Amino acid sequence: MINDLPDVIPVAQRTTVEHHVADRCAFLPGDFQAKINPYLRPLYDALAELLTWPQVQRYINNDVIEIVPLAYMRGRTLKQAFIILDEAQNTTAAQMKMFLTRMGEGSRIVMNGDATQVDLPDGSKSGLVESVRVLRHVRGIAIHQFGSEDIIRHPLVQRIVDAYERDESWPEAESRRIEREAAEAAAAAEAEEAAEGDAPDVEDAAADPEADEATS
Repeated sequence: MINDLPDVIPVAQRTTVEHHVADRCAFLPGDFQAKINPYLRPLYDALAELLTWPQVQRYINNDVIEIVPLAYMRGRTLKQAFIILDEAQNTTAAQMKMFLTRMGEGSRIVMNGDATQVDLPDGSKSGLVESVRVLRHVRGIAIHQFGSEDIIRHPLVQRIVDAYERDESWPEAESRRIEREAAEAAAAAEAEEAAEGDAPDVEDAAADPEADEATS
């Protein structure tokens, strides 16, 4: 993808959720980059699968690729960029709105996340879940929901995920079931609206006497 988009600057962003005081960045040794590296490491690993590590380092050093925490995006406008938001389920609704409005001319955004693995404090709504609900019908936005069959890790991982989903006592299984049913209901409602939108033209013409006279 990077080689196919020579004029686009990839910008990868990752949300960070601090579970315990000892995990907070300020308690980690080193400079700023060393403090945030544990949070961003999955992105470096993913890039290393697409490019050689020297290439990754060169692109980062030359600002061809930029990897930054989401918290540092406020006030920026990203033009001619391919922007990836990783772990988007751990954004708040306010953070998600801020992120989406960073898009500048010629840019594209991809967000990914698992709504069953939200690490936000209790009572906080996931920005990813909220964005799917709010933006589902916005023109220019596409939503794709992956299943266990899309897992590309060890084959055993797929069987593990399926086992947890079959266990109704597992909270995430119930959450995923509710999301799936909501998506199916939304799709059915869209199809029904589309069908109703087409039908009235024919029915109205047949029920309108003036239309009949004009036809005859």
